[in-house]
Amino acid sequence: MSAAGLFLTFEGIDGSGKSTQARRLADTLRAEGRDVVLTREPGGSPGAEEIRALVLQGEPDRWSAETEILLFTAARRDHLERTIQPALAAGKLVISDRFADSTRMYQGLARNRAPGDLRRLVDTLHDLMIGIEPDLTVLIDIDPVTGLSRALSRRTVEERFEGFGCDFLAQMRAGFLELAAAAPDRFVTVPGDDTPDRVAEAVRAALTQRLPHG
Repeated sequence: MSAAGLFLTFEGIDGSGKSTQARRLADTLRAEGRDVVLTREPGGSPGAEEIRALVLQGEPDRWSAETEILLFTAARRDHLERTIQPALAAGKLVISDRFADSTRMYQGLARNRAPGDLRRLVDTLHDLMIGIEPDLTVLIDIDPVTGLSRALSRRTVEERFEGFGCDFLAQMRAGFLELAAAAPDRFVTVPGDDTPDRVAEAVRAALTQRLPHG
């Protein structure tokens, strides 16, 4: 476990429903009497929220993958210092909608168009500037066609990554599943193509034996 608390993250492609499920789990655990901090990435602190607008808005090719890696790492460091670490030190359960696994996939894998190993760069910066992994990660898995349709239906200004299309999300999905297979002690994978209520039930059931009592 991280420090005195527990650090749990939700991951998945755009449109998977992970944000909804992170929020629903936080509500459920609070109702059970747990002290929960719900946060998100990019964002989760004032400085990181400013960077969020830079990376999620605008044209798909606004930034190179290398620049994005630096921006996301800077946002994550501020988020870690100002939100995650203080909450964990106070013994709280932190639930984050995305963390470093998203950068490993979005920038380190799916956007690796230029020569060189961007995944290695992501991991190197993570080791240097972040230095922690979640205690638990819930991967909400969904078909990329369905995910893209859901994501685009939201019609928000934060649709830069959706602009890369379905092939991009297919790469992401495959990459997330590989991450989960490589770290079974940390990941639980839940199908996301059912109703939100049933997915929420599946998430809670999957975590029953993984969350400490109290």
